[in-house]
Amino acid sequence: MATQTEKSDPATDGRSVVLASPRGFCAGVDLAIGIVELAVKRYGSPVYVKHQIVHNPQVVADVEAIGAVTVEQVDEVPEGAVVVFSAHGSPPSDYEKAKERNLTVLDATCPLVTKVHHEAKKYSGEGKRVILVGHRGHQEVIGTTGQTEMALYDEREDNDLPEWEKDEEVVVLTQTTLSVADTAEAVEKIQSKFDNTLIRNDICYATTNRQASATELAEQCDLVLVIGAENSSNCNRLREVVTKRGVEAHLINGPDELDPQWLVGKKRIGVTSGASTPEKMVRAVIDAIEHDELVTIGSGEEGISFKLPSKLRATAEEAGYTYDGSMLE
Repeated sequence: MATQTEKSDPATDGRSVVLASPRGFCAGVDLAIGIVELAVKRYGSPVYVKHQIVHNPQVVADVEAIGAVTVEQVDEVPEGAVVVFSAHGSPPSDYEKAKERNLTVLDATCPLVTKVHHEAKKYSGEGKRVILVGHRGHQEVIGTTGQTEMALYDEREDNDLPEWEKDEEVVVLTQTTLSVADTAEAVEKIQSKFDNTLIRNDICYATTNRQASATELAEQCDLVLVIGAENSSNCNRLREVVTKRGVEAHLINGPDELDPQWLVGKKRIGVTSGASTPEKMVRAVIDAIEHDELVTIGSGEEGISFKLPSKLRATAEEAGYTYDGSMLE
């Protein structure tokens, strides 16, 4: 565990803010935002985005401010226009609709989600049964279940596993933003029913690392604030990681949602953020908390990036842009 003191102000009440690292934007989010920014540079405004580019209203507002238009269905995009498919992934039917409407499609699906899509098609093509552990209705799950026939197991629901033969070859895939602990329990239940199971660990590095940092916060703090949107799966999982350890935690999207009563009597306040949360929102919350010390804990930032689509690389080079989210920071 790395610890770094960033500020000290003896004039305040001795309260510490403990900041998790890693936190905030992951490589997939950086990539998705970069694709929208560069699409506007190359094709001009408007560029349409199918579904929120990532699950954070500030990011959505930021990309819309530079010329993006968010829609929920491909049918809402004018014929012949440019559309970016969001980081969560889309089912094949969306690509078919886009082709019918003569749309220029820029795919901002996180490469780690695309990997799950490839796995689903590969194992299904080999004749194996596929179970996806994920949350029903989440955009990533909609995209993944559209790839091929599979069963969905949502650990939040009182549901039963498929009535397949006990020795059936079963492959278990997972949504990339789930709770590591809850997913392990779901996998154990699946393995107890089917003897011949192949488990693919699809929870992404960013989710795993941020949950580990949240665990550290829970061990050291008497209150944890998770900065992010209510519809963000990975943000909700961070809150759950903390509360399951008996520590008070709240998910807020900015300082306006910070209740001063939460801070009363709290001396060590942990702060972290989900993979779709801009750092400026984290800093705004920290600035709203009276404290005399800001300490950073955790393993540090990941230093991971993904390549842009080939049709945008020339535009990026001309702009001197590395799609690290800086244009929206």
